[in-house]
Amino acid sequence: MLSLSLGPIALPVGPVLLLVASVLASMVAEWVARNRAKHAAVDGADGVRNDAEPAPADAPAPRRIAAGDAITASVLLGLLAARLGHLALNWHAYADSPASVIDIRDGGWNLPIGVVAGLAWLLRLGWRTPTQRPALAAGAVVGLVIWGMGLLMQQRAAPAGYPEVTLVSLKDGQPATLAQAARGRPVVVNLWASWCGPCRVEMPDLADAQRRHPDIGFLFVNQGESAEKVQAFLARSGLALDEVWLDQGSRLGRAIRSPGLPTTVFLDAQGRQVDAHFGVLSAASLQTRVEALRQVSKR
Repeated sequence: MLSLSLGPIALPVGPVLLLVASVLASMVAEWVARNRAKHAAVDGADGVRNDAEPAPADAPAPRRIAAGDAITASVLLGLLAARLGHLALNWHAYADSPASVIDIRDGGWNLPIGVVAGLAWLLRLGWRTPTQRPALAAGAVVGLVIWGMGLLMQQRAAPAGYPEVTLVSLKDGQPATLAQAARGRPVVVNLWASWCGPCRVEMPDLADAQRRHPDIGFLFVNQGESAEKVQAFLARSGLALDEVWLDQGSRLGRAIRSPGLPTTVFLDAQGRQVDAHFGVLSAASLQTRVEALRQVSKR
């Protein structure tokens, strides 16, 4: 599942999942911290001796941050590191369009770098403030488990091969399955509609990529519109697209569990999903994903 439909609004699943996991992790960390503080206060009132060595009188007190806020800060730091890591590893793709580095809608993140950076920050904070270690650890575990399970469920929900849908060629009106349209090639399948503003924004970059990567198939699958409407839109926009297909029943969007547009799916030559993105793709992000698809297809 790539997107969630809430009435007329479609939301990407990935950011929603991360938001839910981080909020629950922050709540758990705060709950653990408050319970430990409450027990410490009760023990102090009962005269329980504290054997911990007191800090020197002139030692500066460590700067404290609430456990829940620390979890939130670690997520934000992880996101920043994940974005910077992606940009550093794919700087050549962004060289021609430097402004796109701030367009985080393109889904350009390096998750391992982000996770390591966020956990490293929490470890450093826990080392400086030992009393917060249990709360930070509990929040981090809960957040990672919820987020990881969500990612795993999202991955398992992806079709194992080509979705069983029949498309109609805009060029000659002939029907074909998605597997037949792919013709044994790795393909980039773009689901779009003429009324979709973000679709129109990214389409010139997709058309340019189609010309520059003849070894990769680019299938433009219109969702729910007639051939006349699609032809009129292409004539107005001046876009020269090859391999435009019609899916008037919008069955492909349902098959890949993404009701929102635009959705772009990257499939290898066997129809296995290598990558997928809901929302606008920048030219740089599209370039990195096409290169990754090509590398996977060579294995």
